[in-house]
Amino acid sequence: MEFDALAEASQSVAHTTKRNEKVAVLADVIRRMDVDEVGSAVAFLVGTTPMGRIGVGWATLTEARASPADEPTLTILDVDAAFRRLEAMSGDGVGERRRSELTRLVALATEREQHLIRGILGGELRHGALDGVMTSAVAAAADVPVAAVRRAVMMSGDLPTAATAARSGGAAALAAIDLEALRPVQPMLAGPATDVADAMETCGGADGLVQVDWKLDGARVQAHRSGTEVGLFTRNLNDVTARLPGVADVVRAMPGGDLVLDGEAMGLLDDGSPRAFQDTMRRSTSLQAFFFDVLFADGAPVHDEPLSARRDLLAGIAPDDARLPSILTADVDEAERFLADAISAGHEGVMVKALDQPYEAGRRGKAWRKVKPVYTFDLVVLAVEPGHGRRTGMLSNIHLGARDPADGSWVMVGKTFKGMTDEMLRWQTDRFREIEIGAGLLDGRRVVHVEPVQVVEIAVDGVQRSTKYPGGVALRFARVKRYRHDKAAADADTITAIRAML
Repeated sequence: MEFDALAEASQSVAHTTKRNEKVAVLADVIRRMDVDEVGSAVAFLVGTTPMGRIGVGWATLTEARASPADEPTLTILDVDAAFRRLEAMSGDGVGERRRSELTRLVALATEREQHLIRGILGGELRHGALDGVMTSAVAAAADVPVAAVRRAVMMSGDLPTAATAARSGGAAALAAIDLEALRPVQPMLAGPATDVADAMETCGGADGLVQVDWKLDGARVQAHRSGTEVGLFTRNLNDVTARLPGVADVVRAMPGGDLVLDGEAMGLLDDGSPRAFQDTMRRSTSLQAFFFDVLFADGAPVHDEPLSARRDLLAGIAPDDARLPSILTADVDEAERFLADAISAGHEGVMVKALDQPYEAGRRGKAWRKVKPVYTFDLVVLAVEPGHGRRTGMLSNIHLGARDPADGSWVMVGKTFKGMTDEMLRWQTDRFREIEIGAGLLDGRRVVHVEPVQVVEIAVDGVQRSTKYPGGVALRFARVKRYRHDKAAADADTITAIRAML
């Protein structure tokens, strides 16, 4: 199939906001292509490559320019082969060789093909075909249940693999994809809860009993063992085995046969308290793993077993010092005390889990709920960036400043575009145009500078040390709660208050 057919589908999907129409367009193009093209095409249409990121940065994309071809000649497999050549390049002069290869590719592409190629490689494909939409499209194209495709994606850890199976062998081929040691799967995810009582009400069974685990501020790690071979994978399914030799040794020494465990890896200080998250990321070789679930034990999948059974299995596999602190309780007060213990020990909060539910790889259902305190700061908007995609034409990403009490100046501590409603976006676009004092480029992005007068309440999960910002500190997971029209800039929080959270 011509690559132009994907570009046309991408264009059509971008021009509709209706999910069913997106699914229909994508299903039609997947149905018409050869089976050996499906994996690459599905990856392209969700904005990536079958290899993931391939080392082509914005500079290379910007410099690889050519007039578009008049007629389409590229096939899906032509583009796949070109991307693989780009990914395989290394050594001296790799930048120039990648630029040359990419220039040759875009010279063969039509205008809409060029747009799709740049969207894929730049991670900026914004046509609304996310994994959920694509999963439905694959199911429609292969005439199989969406649940069957979703399960295969969970077990293979890869939508293109599941899509190829669906097109080649239908429901039977999808059902044959199951959990295997050394093949990572997408991790189960938790939804937020307002407090412990809320989480326990959602997750508690007839007797109200739930499992409550400490929630660490570490890095998710999925540990696999097949024979004596151990593989360790991140939440994005990247292989980090070589970076965590100590964790691999612990997993290799555990009893039983082949297994798959889910957990968190983090660094500890000499007194047992946790290292800051960015320190955990820098000191990967000295991390310790704390496991909280088992998906595969003694050579067999157990992910469909209830948590109550998996909990007992884990206790027989992982030693005490390699498991998360955990309790079973139906008492809200006891769970609150357990949360307080986690916070006082320097951790994020707790996870509340339903004991009668299976492990749902890749799903954010109601069986797991995270509870952690939310901190807020009143900050001042220093600048704002024009929006992209559905926010085109509006001012979106805001730059946040804290007041320096020493001289009254403003110190940037982060930026965010999260938490903004459509109404808020419209309001802030008008507001920031009113108080604009200039525009320019910052880190290659166009920025509108504004008078430092608008106060905004920002929710964060915490702060961390930073060399990026002049104040030496940055916000973690910042999102807008509301604009504070009742506060003057002089009432904003200080950089001293933010640094105190370190």
